[in-house]
Amino acid sequence: MEVFPARTILDRLVHIPRHSYVSVTCSPVHGLEPTLELIEKLRSLPEERQLKLIPHIAARMVRDKGHLKEILARLEAARVESIFVPGGDVRTPAGEYDNALAVLRDMAEIGHNIEDVGIAAHPEGHPLVSHKELLRLLNEKQQFATYLVTQMCFDPGALIDWLKNIRKAGVTLPAWIGLPGVADISKLISLSLRLGVGQSVNILKKQKGLLRKVISAKPYQPDDLLAGLEPYLDDPEMNIPGFHMFSFNDVERTERWRTESLAKLNGEQYA
Repeated sequence: MEVFPARTILDRLVHIPRHSYVSVTCSPVHGLEPTLELIEKLRSLPEERQLKLIPHIAARMVRDKGHLKEILARLEAARVESIFVPGGDVRTPAGEYDNALAVLRDMAEIGHNIEDVGIAAHPEGHPLVSHKELLRLLNEKQQFATYLVTQMCFDPGALIDWLKNIRKAGVTLPAWIGLPGVADISKLISLSLRLGVGQSVNILKKQKGLLRKVISAKPYQPDDLLAGLEPYLDDPEMNIPGFHMFSFNDVERTERWRTESLAKLNGEQYA
């Protein structure tokens, strides 16, 4: 489950089972420090609240190689076993790095004990990078990574077509599918447009009627998206090990949906 470092997030994470994977984003406004601080706070919690932590280290927020060394040292001190290295949404880099590939190369040169390194993938493109360049970078980055996570997308057909294309292009990394969690549709549409999510936003709008009704619509749940992806989950060529849940910090509702969905799949009754 993905969260962002907000003042109330420590309290909200009590709804997450012990040793669950929690991914912590970084803010284009506030930079990496709140992410690192939250990781350290979470690691200092009692054993019964310990989680498996995945901090986001956005390349464009890393100043230089010295800063990267400091970040890696703090993460290793916090016993972080996995990190996620996206390019980042800020248009002006904080320093020397303008893409994730450069950070990944320097991480390999510096050396670290972090077992898993994730990279970002964009089935419907990125507002700052062309489709052709995204595929080239994905191919080059995979030598430094152990998995990829897809950006939010609401169209299962677009996701599967994209996965087939990158597999043909030689990208073999396990693909964790970015699954929107339970959230108000107005928030989802606003965020999707900002992130550059493309035509699948229309899928989202159609699910709940006209845009003018969005404000009063029931919260979005990714049931239809999950159902569309289900036939491909066991396909070894697709190599989909699971889902990366975007919670938008609505941890309780998203975790409840996840638990209920698993119970239904197992034929259990959820109370």
